[in-house]
Amino acid sequence: MTLDTAILHLSNMVAFPTVSDRPNRALIDWYAERLEAVGARVRVLAAQDGGKANLFATIGPEGDGGIVLSGHTDVVPAEEAGWTSDPFALREDDGLLYARGSCDMKGFLACALAVAALYAEGTLRRPLHFALTHDEEVGCLGAQALVDQLKSENVSPAVAIIGEPTSMKIIDGHKGCCEYTTTFHGLEGHGSDPDRGVSATEYAARFMVRLLELRADLKDRAPANGAFDPPYTTVQVGRFEGGVARNVIAGLAHVDWELRPVNAADKDHAIRTMRDYCNSVLLPAMRAVHESAKIETSTIGDVVGLEPVTDNEARDIVCALTGDNGTATVAFGTEAGLFQQLGCAAVVCGPGSIEQAHKADEYVSRDQLAACITMLERLDARLR
Repeated sequence: MTLDTAILHLSNMVAFPTVSDRPNRALIDWYAERLEAVGARVRVLAAQDGGKANLFATIGPEGDGGIVLSGHTDVVPAEEAGWTSDPFALREDDGLLYARGSCDMKGFLACALAVAALYAEGTLRRPLHFALTHDEEVGCLGAQALVDQLKSENVSPAVAIIGEPTSMKIIDGHKGCCEYTTTFHGLEGHGSDPDRGVSATEYAARFMVRLLELRADLKDRAPANGAFDPPYTTVQVGRFEGGVARNVIAGLAHVDWELRPVNAADKDHAIRTMRDYCNSVLLPAMRAVHESAKIETSTIGDVVGLEPVTDNEARDIVCALTGDNGTATVAFGTEAGLFQQLGCAAVVCGPGSIEQAHKADEYVSRDQLAACITMLERLDARLR
């Protein structure tokens, strides 16, 4: 019966087209009403634009040391070819439930809501929190705001379970994901006399070469017995754009690049290396010709990693709930590292496979939802 309830909730939730560039407030309000109906203490925390919001709700006693069930409400666009039904209407076929967000990650949130009434019965020994966020897919913006809010209020949960799709396997580590755009402002001119201009594309090319040299440096910094695959911090250029014609000195160029650090020290090293190279090598050469030349780097996304640790209450709890004593690390990023920075022990564990996310005919299976519900029901027994 709880599984049927979860599927009904999932059907309602995927009908909210909460693509990251659209509001999520209607879904948050819908979820809040259902938590309030079972007696949860619910707060809706609106973002500045008012169209988006986080939710933080509690069942059980007041105080620190609680357990957070966390998930994001936004989804990626559903514009890719290959959909065989409406992406925002749940369709079931042979035990598979198709819709945008069914796997990533409204399935977990639907299961948590279906079990909420069970948590509300009787007395829990420690607080049980629900955390729903906006804009995870574009940089974990909602989770960053939520964590900052909890810090300012001295709210201190002890454990966070982030229900991203892991096929119900326990993930205790992932790299960070830092996304940047570096823009070069040069001086346009006629291509017949390159020395009279400052070619933004040429300086951008030198910047990219330095990034490739940094890549080799980061490989050499790989920690011994690293838990990740690959075990070192990676850097790569995703997109380059500049210039208007082959016979015009380019006045503007953009380099989109990313860094996936295994630890904070590598991130600091990489950012410092590229900043120093720009300030000590590229900019002096550019300004020798054109004093107004500039290099600007914008942070597009800065998702902190989840560092595997020996002492992890979240891992121990979820191992006991699922009966799985093994853990793993993954390449994709989540909000788990932000909760770790808040002081929570954190793991990632949820229904569905990441292989089904971000593609046409995204789906989660009934079996995976049932396994998630079993884990969450066992959590209730553990809290009594």
